[in-house]
Amino acid sequence: MTILVTGGAGFIGSNFIFYEREKHPEDRIVCLDKLTYAGNLSTLGSVLDAPNFRFVKDDICDREAVYRLFEEEHPDIVVHFAAESHVDRSIENPGVFLETNILGTAVLMDACRKYGITRYHQVSTDEVYGDLPLDRPDLFFTEETPIHTSSPYSSSKAAADLLVQAYHRTYGLPVSISRCSNNYGPYQFPEKLIPLMIANCLADKPLPVYGQGINVRDWLYVEDHCKAIDLIMRKGRVGEVYNIGGHNEMRNIDIVKLIIKELGKSEDLITFVTDRKGHDMRYAIDPAKIHAELGWLPETLFAEGIRKTIRWYLDNKEWWETIISGEYQNYYQQMYGHR
Repeated sequence: MTILVTGGAGFIGSNFIFYEREKHPEDRIVCLDKLTYAGNLSTLGSVLDAPNFRFVKDDICDREAVYRLFEEEHPDIVVHFAAESHVDRSIENPGVFLETNILGTAVLMDACRKYGITRYHQVSTDEVYGDLPLDRPDLFFTEETPIHTSSPYSSSKAAADLLVQAYHRTYGLPVSISRCSNNYGPYQFPEKLIPLMIANCLADKPLPVYGQGINVRDWLYVEDHCKAIDLIMRKGRVGEVYNIGGHNEMRNIDIVKLIIKELGKSEDLITFVTDRKGHDMRYAIDPAKIHAELGWLPETLFAEGIRKTIRWYLDNKEWWETIISGEYQNYYQQMYGHR
């Protein structure tokens, strides 16, 4: 069958493409990506000329371009990763997030309605649930947790999720939604916590940590996430939401100190900066539903995954050193230079 992957030149999307090509080489994959700052075509360099793969540079908000692609490829499954995804950027410029994450999702689903698909899968985030208190480790996000967003980013993702559910109920579109915890692994854009700390550590630059660094996140190795999405889109129940969590809760400051230790650097590099507006305190997912229905559990322990991730960034400096020049440097200075 043919699988359309939006945002496939980004972090999770590219890892998903690699996973699908390895596990299901009989399927054709079409990647649609606008190649914004976080999309990097070099990430897909190893598959660009491969059989059963096609890359298309276009915007999911461009209805004419999306419809044209559906007419050409007639995808069986759409897996929608494409999104503006960085909370800090959403605070600086909410409009871009609303356009891409909500209107872009609507365009894709309209195309699915017009041309027909067997499954539309929406890749969402646990951030739509808001946050949990640090002093209640017994609490976890389930699929029944009410949506309670904190940022323009999470609000735009929540709105997109609600739109997906509305298209299922109103038009009978065969959809599914997954909400994942924080991903880490190869090809992650350097604005995110783990690659940012690795890059700055290697350059002996300050390591900017928000507030006191006590915010807790549930970390999920990206390949485990890809396995879960593959199961949901092929075997998950239509119309359902599935939470995907790593059972790896850690404070941000402990992640930073672990990276420092692995790279043999000094904790003197840590620089505490003014906290993010509306910063969520704790995320934690209960993945019991996907485990019970589809047999999925995270396989990568954090200690193993972070070592693999650090090794990847050490072995692929050219990939991320190219990225952190130019436009990203301007953004980095804006975010952390005066805090």
